[in-house]
Amino acid sequence: MALGGRLSDRGLGGVMTRNVLRSPWQFRLVYQTGKKITCKYAVLFYHKTGEPNGGPLFGVVASKRVGGAVNRNRAKRLLREAIRGTAHRFKSGDLWVVLVAKRSILDATFDDLTKDLRDALVGEGLIRGEASS
Repeated sequence: MALGGRLSDRGLGGVMTRNVLRSPWQFRLVYQTGKKITCKYAVLFYHKTGEPNGGPLFGVVASKRVGGAVNRNRAKRLLREAIRGTAHRFKSGDLWVVLVAKRSILDATFDDLTKDLRDALVGEGLIRGEASS
């Protein structure tokens, strides 16, 4: 391919390719049976599968409500990068997580987004909190 590499080699912004939700039925299952966490910049849905996957699986969504294609892609890139930094801190490997961007993400700094997601995930008990040093 002219852009280098196959699509399957790229993964979720550095998160291994095997840790990505792909099928519509997976997203539907998370939306319908999972729990919802509302943050300032995103809405998180998560579902405990009961079967360890070797790590949580992630999906990122930005609807047309966020804006045009450029804004949607930027929102998804920001969410992928923010979750990539916290993926290793998840307590359980049997989670499917879908992050849905809100329009407010376009005005957020990366640090604000990361803190917002981290605080929501720690508050819900899904990831380990910061170690005090």
